[in-house]
Amino acid sequence: MFQLFLLAIALYWSSVQMKIHFSANACLLPICCLYGAAVTTVEGVGSTKTRVHPVQERLAKCHGSQCGFCSPGMVMSIYTLLRNYPEPTPEQMTAALAGNLCRCTGYRPILDACKTFCKVRSSDNRNTRLCLLVLGGEEIESSPAEKDLGVSTRLFSADEFQPLDPTQELIFPPELMRMAENQPKRTLLFHGERMTWISPVSLDELLDLKVAHPKAPLVVGNTGVGPEMKFRGVFHPVVIAPARIPDLNVVKYMEDGLTLGAACSLSVVKDVLANAISEFPEEKTKVFCAVLQQLRTLGGEQIRNVASLGGNIISRKSTSDLNPILAASNCMLSLVSRGKKRQIPLSDIFAGDGSNTVTPEEILVSVHIPHSKKGEYVFAFRQAPRRENALPIANAGMRVLFEEGTDIIKDLSIFYGGAASTTVCAKQTCSALTGRHWNEQMLDEACRLILKEIAIPGSASGEKVDYKKTLIVSFFYRFFLEVLQSLNTTVKYLLPFQDPCHYPGIPMEYRSVLEDFKTKMPQSVQIYQASDYSTSPQDPVGRPIMHQSGIKHATGEAVYIDDLPSVDGELFLSVVTSSRAHAKIISIDTSEALKVPGVFDIISAHDVPATNEFYYSDDPEIIFARNKVICVGQIVCAVVADSDVHSKQAAAKVKIEYEALEPVILTIEEAIKHNSFFEPKRKLEQGNVDQAFETVENITEGEIHIGGQEHFYMETQSVLAVPKGEDKEMDVYVSTQHPAFIQVIQSSLRESVPANRIMCHVKRVGGAFGGKLLKSGLLASVAAVAANKTGKAVRLILSRGDDMLITGGRHPFIGKYKVGYMNDGRIRAVDVKYYINGGCTPDDSVLVASVSLLKMDNAYKIPHLRCWAYACKTNLPSNTAFRGFGFPQSALVTETWIAEVADKTGLSPEKVREINMYKEKEQTHFKQKLDPQNLIRCWNECMEKSAYYSRKTAADEFNKQNYWKKKGIAIVPMKFPFGLGTPYLSQAAALVHIYTDGSVLLTHGGIEMGQGIHTKMIQVASRELNIPMSRIHFCETSTTTVPNACASAGSAGTDVNGMAVKDACQTLLSRLQPIINKNPKGTWNEWIKEAFEQSVSLSATGYFRGYNDSMDWEKGEGQPFTYFLFGAACSEVEINCLTGDHKNLRTDIVMDVGCSINPAVDIGQIEGAFVQGIGLYTMEELKYSPEGVLCTRGPDQYKIPAVCDIPEQFSVSLLSSSQNPYAIYASKGIGEAGLFLGCSVFFALRDAITSVRNERGLKTSFVLNSPLTAEQIRASCADDFTEMVIESWGRVCSSMSG
Repeated sequence: MFQLFLLAIALYWSSVQMKIHFSANACLLPICCLYGAAVTTVEGVGSTKTRVHPVQERLAKCHGSQCGFCSPGMVMSIYTLLRNYPEPTPEQMTAALAGNLCRCTGYRPILDACKTFCKVRSSDNRNTRLCLLVLGGEEIESSPAEKDLGVSTRLFSADEFQPLDPTQELIFPPELMRMAENQPKRTLLFHGERMTWISPVSLDELLDLKVAHPKAPLVVGNTGVGPEMKFRGVFHPVVIAPARIPDLNVVKYMEDGLTLGAACSLSVVKDVLANAISEFPEEKTKVFCAVLQQLRTLGGEQIRNVASLGGNIISRKSTSDLNPILAASNCMLSLVSRGKKRQIPLSDIFAGDGSNTVTPEEILVSVHIPHSKKGEYVFAFRQAPRRENALPIANAGMRVLFEEGTDIIKDLSIFYGGAASTTVCAKQTCSALTGRHWNEQMLDEACRLILKEIAIPGSASGEKVDYKKTLIVSFFYRFFLEVLQSLNTTVKYLLPFQDPCHYPGIPMEYRSVLEDFKTKMPQSVQIYQASDYSTSPQDPVGRPIMHQSGIKHATGEAVYIDDLPSVDGELFLSVVTSSRAHAKIISIDTSEALKVPGVFDIISAHDVPATNEFYYSDDPEIIFARNKVICVGQIVCAVVADSDVHSKQAAAKVKIEYEALEPVILTIEEAIKHNSFFEPKRKLEQGNVDQAFETVENITEGEIHIGGQEHFYMETQSVLAVPKGEDKEMDVYVSTQHPAFIQVIQSSLRESVPANRIMCHVKRVGGAFGGKLLKSGLLASVAAVAANKTGKAVRLILSRGDDMLITGGRHPFIGKYKVGYMNDGRIRAVDVKYYINGGCTPDDSVLVASVSLLKMDNAYKIPHLRCWAYACKTNLPSNTAFRGFGFPQSALVTETWIAEVADKTGLSPEKVREINMYKEKEQTHFKQKLDPQNLIRCWNECMEKSAYYSRKTAADEFNKQNYWKKKGIAIVPMKFPFGLGTPYLSQAAALVHIYTDGSVLLTHGGIEMGQGIHTKMIQVASRELNIPMSRIHFCETSTTTVPNACASAGSAGTDVNGMAVKDACQTLLSRLQPIINKNPKGTWNEWIKEAFEQSVSLSATGYFRGYNDSMDWEKGEGQPFTYFLFGAACSEVEINCLTGDHKNLRTDIVMDVGCSINPAVDIGQIEGAFVQGIGLYTMEELKYSPEGVLCTRGPDQYKIPAVCDIPEQFSVSLLSSSQNPYAIYASKGIGEAGLFLGCSVFFALRDAITSVRNERGLKTSFVLNSPLTAEQIRASCADDFTEMVIESWGRVCSSMSG
C-alpha cells in the first residue's frame, strides 16, 4: 500500500449536518464506496493553471521535494489535516505524516514546510530560535567568526508564502448535501466484468444478502480483502459493503462503557476514546487508554480513516494490535444472524474451547468496551520493525484485577499477538497465578509459565522465534512494573493511611522503561557559507534555489512515465517470472492465459529478433529465460493485453513446468563452499603485512555480515515503447539513469536497426539510487520486444512486489578481518577479505567489489594493508549499483574493527579514530596523493558543534541512573573519493538554444532523479549568460539532442554536465560579445535580435572530455579518483533494553562539499542520503525463503525510515572556505557520500549496547551485524529474560530429540 496516490475525501452526515474530511489511499479505496462523497485529488487542491495552494507552495519553497513522486501524497496528508485543524499542533502534523513515505529528502524539509502551519509554543531561547528558523526563515545567531565567513542558516523566506485562508477552500458540493438530506437511502449495486458490489442500507437487508451469498466478504475499509485480492490473487465474485447501515455505525455512551458500531473507522474509535478519556474519571478509562495507545501506532492515518473496528476483530489476524487488548479487557461482541441475536465475550474467540465463537452466518454489529473497575489495571504493548505504520512483530494486551485493598490477583487476562496464526491467550498461566501476590516470586513463575504455554511456531530458518519469546516475557515484566507503579501511586494518593512498605515502589533506575518512545517534531539547523549578494545580485550560484520542478511536484503536474497519455491501441505488459532458483524449463503452457479476455499475445525469447542478451561485462545479461532459470524472479515470458488488469490476470495463468538443477547457491557462504565467483577477483596490498603482524602487540580477528538493501525508489521501473510505423523507428520513454545504454540495447535486439532509429526520452525519474542503470535496460528490452512484435505501443509499469523481486539491490557483504595493533591504539596491519553476493549475473558486481577495495580505508592511514574482494555468483536476482557503490559496506567493516580495537585497548572509539586518521599530505593504499586538511577540519568542527565530550559525559550519567534504557553516542569521520575510474565514463555534452524572444532552451545528458541537476544546470547557464533563471527552460533528456551521454551515476552529474553547459554558454557568449561591446547598455533581447539579424548562430553544443582517472590493478596503484569529499557525523541514540527499540535523539553532520552551487539541494542530498543510511544500517532487512524466494516484497514487509525515525535534533553544516579546483565552480559531487554517515547511528547503538553489557558483566567482545535491528539489539542486551528463553528453547529441543 502506497501513499503516492492519496485522496482527500469529504462526507456529509445529514443526521448531524456535519462535514468530515479525511485522507485515504486510492489504491485501497474501491470507487464503489465513494457514492455521495466529494473526492479531491492533488490536482483539485491547486495547480499552476489556477492557484497554487499554500500547502503546495510551502512544500516546494521549503525544498521538501526532490524526485517529487511522493510529494502529492505529502500535500494531501497536510491539506486534509488543515481542513480539519487550520492551526494544528506539531504532534498532529507528525501523526498526519506517519503513513507517508519519502526515499529522497530525509523528511526534514517536508517537516519544515509543515511547521509553518503549526501553532508556535513558547520554549527555551535555543528552541525558539530553531522554531524561528523553520517558521520564519530567520537566521539563528552566529558566532563572530561565522559572521566573518558569511555563514547563513536561511534556506527559505517565509515572507514569500501566501497565507492559509480556510475561507478560500473548496466547499462541499451543495448537490451532494441535498442528495444526502433529501434522497431516501437505497441499495447500491455495481456490476463489473467479473464481480458484483452490493451496498445495503439496513441490517435486515444485510442479513438477507448474507444468506444469499454466504461466501461473500463484508468490506468496509478494504484493508483486509483489498490486499488479498491485489497481492494474493484471491477472487470474490460478490462483495458486500455494509458501511452505510446505521446500526453498524453507532456510538453509544453506556453506564458500564462504550458501544461502538462494527463499521466505525479506527479514526472514529480513536477520537471517541480520546473524548471519553477526557470526560470520565481516570479509574474508569484504563481500558480506553490502553486501546487508544495501540490505535496511535496502528497503520497511518490514511489506513485508520477507512479500516473498521469490526474488520480488525473478525479477521482474527495475529498481527492485530487491537484484538489482544480488547480480548483481555472483557469486551463484548454483539452478533446477529437471521432470527437470532446474542452477545459473546471477544476473549471466547481466542481463549475459549471453540464452542462460543462467531459462526459464518453471523454478523458483528457492535463492540462494547467496558469501563475499568477499581483495583483493575489494563495495559497494551507492541514491538514492530518500525515504530509507526508497521505490523507488529509481537504485541500483548494484559489486565489484572486485585482483591479490594490488596495485591492479591483476583482475575488475570494475558493475550498475545504475533505468536501464532491468530491472537492467543495464556489461559493456564492466568489460572495458575490467580490468588497470588503481585511480587517478584509471581513474576518469575509467570514468565516461566508463559514461555511454557505460548508455543511460537518456528519458520524453516528459525526466524524471530527467540526474539518473540523474549518479547512476550519482556512485555509481562513491563506489565508487572506498570501495575506495581500504579499500585504504589494508588497507595500514595488514595490510601495515605496504608503502610508504605505494603507495595514496594519501583527503583528509580527502572522507571524510565515505563515511558514509550514518542515521535516529536524535529528541530533542525542547516548552516552554509552564503554567497555575496551585493557583488552580483542576479547570480544564482551559491544560493538555496527551489527545485526547478518543485511546484509541479507538489501540484501533481509533474509528468512521469505512467502519466504519459495513452497511445491509440496501446497494450499493457505483465511479466511472468521464475518460481525456482535453479531449474530446467520443461514446458511453458500459455493456453489458459490466452483465453483471458483482452489478451493480445505472449512474448518470449523466441520473439527477440536478434540476440536475447546484452553484455556489460564478459558474462551476458539474459532478457528472457530460454532453457533454464537461474534465480527466482527471472523473466521467462510476458503477456500483453488491452488493460493492465487483463495482462496481470493472464500472467497468473501461465503454467511453467520445471526440473530442479543443482547446486542451488543462495548465500555467500554457499558460494565460497562451491567456489562460485565472478572474475576477476581483486586485490590491493601495501607494506609488508605478514612481517607487521609479527611485530604488533595485539591481533584481533572477526567477521561482520552486512545485509542488502532495496532501492525502494518511489516510481517503480517504468517503460512506454512506441513503434513509429516507418523506418523501424521507436520512441522509448523510460525511467532510467542511462538513456544511451537503453538505445544501444534496443538497437542490438533488432536486426539491422541502427541506434539512430531508437529515440530514448527521459523527462524525470521518480527516484533511482543506482537501481535504474542496467535494470532499466532489461525491462525496456522486454517492452521493446513486445512493441516490435505487436507493432503497438506497449506500457510496462512494474508493481512494487515485482520490482523488488526482479531488480535486486545493494550487495550483501561479509567482511573477514585480521587486525594488528599496538597497546596505544595504533593500527599497524590489516588483512581483510570482502565477499559480496552478486546474484546470478555479473551486472556491476565486480566493479562494486573493486570500488569497495579502493575506498575501504575510509579516513585511516594503515601502514601495512592487504585486502581482497570476491564477487560471489549465486542463484539470487543480480544485485546492482546502489548509492555509495560498495563504500557503505567496506567502510562499515573498517569502522567495526576500529571499534573492536577500542574495546580491546580500553581506549574510546573516537580516540582510536583520531590516532589512526590521515593527518598529513600522504598517499592512499593505491598510491594516490591525499591532502586530509578538510577531513581534520570536518572532524574538529563536528566535535565542537555536537558538544561531543559533554554529551558523552551526560550519556554516561544517564546510563548510571537507568537500567532498562541506555544512551549511546558515536562520532564517525568519512573520506569519500569521487570519480568514475575511467575517463570516457565522465564525458558529457550539452545543447543550448537561444530563441529570438531571448528565451533559452537548455538540454544536457544528465538525468533528473531528485538530485536537482536540472536546477543546477539552469543556475550555471544563468551565471554564464548573465540572465535570470526564469528565462531558461529545460525540456527533457533525450538521445535525439545529446548523443552517447554517460550514465547519471557516481555523484558526477553536476560536475560533468555543468562543465558541458558552461562550455556551450561560453561559446554563445563569445559569439555575442562583439554585439555586446558595440551596445554595452543594450538589453539581452536587443543583443539577441541583433545577433539574429547579423546571422550569428544562436545554438551551441558544449562538451566536457572527462576526468583523467585510471587504475592499474596489476600494479595495485593509480589515480582512480578525481578528488575527495570529507565529512563527519555525530549521532546520539537511546535504546529500550527490554524490547530492542531505539530512538534517534540527535545527529550533527559537517560535510565538505566545496563551494555549494545550491546549498538547499546539497543539504537535502546529505540529509536524504543519511536517512537512507539509517535504513541500511539499522532497519531495512531483506529476507529470503530457503528456496530463494524474496519474502519482503513491499512496504508491509520491508520498512524504510519514516518520519518517526529521523533524529529529534538534526543539524547539517557545510564546511566553509573549501575549494575544489577540479569541478564546476569549485563544487563537489555530493549525492552519495552522506549515506555512509548513517553508520554513526549504528555505532551509537553499539555504544549503548556496550554500556548495557559492561553493567551486566558480559564479555567485552561481541559482534553486531547490519542492519542492527531491534531483534539484534535485544539479543545483545542479555538478561534474565533472554536466559529464560534459551533455557526453555533448550528444553523444547531436548524433548524433541528425545
